[in-house]
Amino acid sequence: MSERISVRRVAEVDWPRLRAVRLEMLADMPSAYLETLVSAEERTEDEWRFRAARGSAGDTDLAVAAAAADTGRWVAYMACFVDGPGRAHLVSVYVAPAHRGSGLAARMVDEVRRWARDDAGARTLHLYVHEHNHRARAFYRRLGFAETGESLPYELNPEELDLEMDLCLVD
Repeated sequence: MSERISVRRVAEVDWPRLRAVRLEMLADMPSAYLETLVSAEERTEDEWRFRAARGSAGDTDLAVAAAAADTGRWVAYMACFVDGPGRAHLVSVYVAPAHRGSGLAARMVDEVRRWARDDAGARTLHLYVHEHNHRARAFYRRLGFAETGESLPYELNPEELDLEMDLCLVD
């Protein structure tokens, strides 16, 4: 893809674009996120502003978005937060269908990995991925994540599982 894409940290002022990309994510892959499209559509502006502001909260939270240079439209998004000593949690990973396989997701995970290690002091980056999301599981394995053997019931259907994967951030 020849289109120029910029990757940057999310700020509160970005709340309308965060809302748009979140609704797009939920419509595209309903089982990949712990929220329904209907519940996201019902969120207030204050809730979206809070979510966007949280993405730039220094060494505890990070959200990054990728925007097409010609339109400014967000074509990818992911977030990360510290969820324990030495541990960061990658969430809400999304790349628009037209940009999948372009290397954009790996570029963004590199940004998150750098932030988690250097700014948040994490030794491990972990995530949960739906057991039936084989494409995402393969992508994370290519980046060095490994399944830990731990799992959680998938919140929107407890008969299904979210599998934990970890990536060591230190040598």
